[in-house]
Amino acid sequence: MKSNLFISVLFILSLTISCSSDDDDVMNPSNPNTSVTYANSIKSIMDSNCNSCHGNPPTNNAPMSLTSSALVQSAINSRDLIGRVEDGSMPPSGNLSSSQISAIKNWQAGGFK
Repeated sequence: MKSNLFISVLFILSLTISCSSDDDDVMNPSNPNTSVTYANSIKSIMDSNCNSCHGNPPTNNAPMSLTSSALVQSAINSRDLIGRVEDGSMPPSGNLSSSQISAIKNWQAGGFK
């Protein structure tokens, strides 16, 4: 009887410890601010949707290049890039998906990693 109680207490204790980890942000890929970087998310969005006009050099009367992390960050901060993709005015060839827009917003919210 005592061994069953001891095993039950150990089980509950181990369950409690395993569920109270502070690593939730690291282990949860849905946490946007820990996983979105320019290299792993934003660059491919820009390459496939924006850089046909916003390349280096820009074409089709595009006012700036979006070929680097610094240039995209500048466009977000000073040229309302997020507003333009949210309202559908950019890119003119079609809208970004909601997950692409979320990735850009999360990259900004995460400090442009």
